[in-house]
Amino acid sequence: MRKRQLGNSGLEVSALGFGCMGLSYGYGPATDTAEAIKLIRAGVERGITFFDTAEAYGPFINEGVVGEALAPMRDQVVIATKFGFRDGDTSKGLDSRPERIRQVAEEALKRLRTDRIDLFYQHRVDPAVPIEDVAGTVKELILEGKVKHFGMSEAGVENIRRAHAVQPLTALQSEYSLWWREPEKEILPVLEELGIGFVPFSPLGKGFLTGAIDARTSFSANDFRSSVPRFSPEARQANRALVDVLAGIANRKQVTPAQLALAWLLAQKPWIVPIPGTTKLHRLVENAGAALVVLSSEDLSEIEAAVSDAPVQGARYSTDRQKLVGK
Repeated sequence: MRKRQLGNSGLEVSALGFGCMGLSYGYGPATDTAEAIKLIRAGVERGITFFDTAEAYGPFINEGVVGEALAPMRDQVVIATKFGFRDGDTSKGLDSRPERIRQVAEEALKRLRTDRIDLFYQHRVDPAVPIEDVAGTVKELILEGKVKHFGMSEAGVENIRRAHAVQPLTALQSEYSLWWREPEKEILPVLEELGIGFVPFSPLGKGFLTGAIDARTSFSANDFRSSVPRFSPEARQANRALVDVLAGIANRKQVTPAQLALAWLLAQKPWIVPIPGTTKLHRLVENAGAALVVLSSEDLSEIEAAVSDAPVQGARYSTDRQKLVGK
């Protein structure tokens, strides 16, 4: 698989990473540990070198799975994890106090079975802690050799600039896809100006852009999409228009809708590295194949027109969850 560099940082990763969250958290029952390990290693075999986890995924379970899976090939891969929630539990609120950041780093190193965290993200901006204190703490961890690179997730322009002034950011991770293009307004221009890479999560619209989800699809109670307005039956029915037109373009290109959506992201900027997640080997293989798809300017214009004609219905988050975004 081709490699990309995240901004001006010098951190080189595969053009597509692997978002590991769904193996343990967020999308229903956790995948069997042995199967999850097998899947992560299958990703390595297909050239994926960038793996994303967080203490909050479980909590803690996902880091352990990722650590066990990648221990035999640790020096061949880049591991990203995150801090920022009280006790690692998203339901308990935010916590980016310096002492908590240090605690998360020490515990993550043990779970990940490693001596360094390649990319350490603040999971969400904590308004109670000055971002300069957060960046300064990560800077200290970098000087100590425990962390290699600093990142933020779902941060707004002001906090990106303030943090970057203290400790240069390697990457921002936020949602970005053909059905969530908000970052194009302010975020992408700032990242380009500052030389920061961009890591889109949910690059397939939490599965919707694959075409596998429709108004009849049911979600389990522990699948967070069950509480997302964009995944209400009515919104899914309305949003099929976008999926159907993208499927038509994909068919003519002889690729899958998922591959088209990922290739579109890769075509936006050379410093964008999407991290699709999956629990299925055939989806992993399909996603990896997207790195080989080349979209012409005509293809991109056709996709742009299709998206303009089929606006997405429904908010991407519940009101409470949205409050944590873009600070």
